[in-house]
Amino acid sequence: MPANVLLIHADQHRYDCVAANGHPLLQTPNLDRLAREGVNFTHAFCPIPVCMPARVSLVTGQWPARHGCIANADTEPLWPSLEGVPTLNGLFKAAGYYVGHVGKWHVHPHKPPTAFGCDDYIPEGEYGRWREAQGLPPRPRRNSWFGEVDPYITPAQSRLTWGADATIGLLRRAANQGRPFFIRWDPAEPHLPNVVPEPYASLYPPAAIAPWPSYPDPLVGKPYIQRKQRETWGVASWTWQEWAPVVARYLGEITLLDHQVGRVLDALDELGLAEETLVVYSADHGDLCGGHGMVDKHFVMYEELVRVPLLLRWPRRLPAGRVCDAFVSSALDLAVTFCRAAGLQVPETFAGQDLLPLARGEADEARTDIFATYHGNQFGLYSQRMVRDRRWKYVWNATAEDELYDLEADPGEIHNRAADPACRQELARLRGRLLAWMEATGDRLLNPWTRRQLVGSGI
Repeated sequence: MPANVLLIHADQHRYDCVAANGHPLLQTPNLDRLAREGVNFTHAFCPIPVCMPARVSLVTGQWPARHGCIANADTEPLWPSLEGVPTLNGLFKAAGYYVGHVGKWHVHPHKPPTAFGCDDYIPEGEYGRWREAQGLPPRPRRNSWFGEVDPYITPAQSRLTWGADATIGLLRRAANQGRPFFIRWDPAEPHLPNVVPEPYASLYPPAAIAPWPSYPDPLVGKPYIQRKQRETWGVASWTWQEWAPVVARYLGEITLLDHQVGRVLDALDELGLAEETLVVYSADHGDLCGGHGMVDKHFVMYEELVRVPLLLRWPRRLPAGRVCDAFVSSALDLAVTFCRAAGLQVPETFAGQDLLPLARGEADEARTDIFATYHGNQFGLYSQRMVRDRRWKYVWNATAEDELYDLEADPGEIHNRAADPACRQELARLRGRLLAWMEATGDRLLNPWTRRQLVGSGI
């Protein structure tokens, strides 16, 4: 029987906010269970730290510069149709799979997953109608994007529980049909604002939360737009005492999410589906959440944004408890991996690599570095490209100062070494590597004018 695939794809979940990945306070027993029973990829990076482009990359297996979605729909003047482009939904549908999707779609502003081959789609907007039908007031929004307690509900009435219930319902439907399935649950959490019911809202006392390694950051020698980001959000003068409650709610919502992941895993066991199901947990990108004194995302390529959790479990097919530190381009590689797991032919347009041999320890790491892109969003076009290896990260800001970080000496990415004469050789090496990658991927930002910035070792 072909393999089932269950993808739990969160929104803005940082890599370091999983207990198995080293967070000192956070409780994530069910994500830890996936790591214990499967493979934990510790160096997974999103292709772009923006919701819609990252999600289109997952669906199409392509870099944003190829599929054409480079920003969120409310800020981009044009939108690619995706007509004629192979998509995961369409591939699995054509192979006879039951295809279901719960929660956030955020791939096309007008066309739902059913337009691309999905059998059943339960959008997150239905939670609001469910809540109203239960006689519950709408989610509060008194504290703008910075989150608050939701005093009107219990955890059992939260959107996360509703989403887990809907996902379990689709699993039961697939089991009753006796068909292999490709099911996605895309919770909107832990994307800000974190509006969290008790007891999760108060689970982590703010006073017990230490500042992130990147906090504080004086932003010396860094692009002006980073200081502007703080000013735009009104957080330029915030101390850690002001950030800690925001972080506490973010962590609390992750633990609530983890509890619902556990319920979905239990349902797989109850339905007798666990043995034949590849379960994947990941996220579209991370979240600053006070890192570098900033909020949300945009204009930066810090680890908080580009590095994501990635857990794969497939009993008897993948080893249990394996940690793999190979570089992974999360969305692109997952698109290929899902096809391989199901025995489907991988379209030529898919740009990633199969993670299953790496997960089994049967293949050597193919990559010595990893890349990410950014094209701008609500404040206009602002192009960035990133290349990162084991020690160094280089960020090419086409219209601002470049950034170079020694991740061994400076894991918080505080000190920009791009203008340091002692780093000239590393700068030239990484610029050359980025130039070669942009040429290989047909990046349209590369032209005779921009090429001059990457050739040679000049600052």
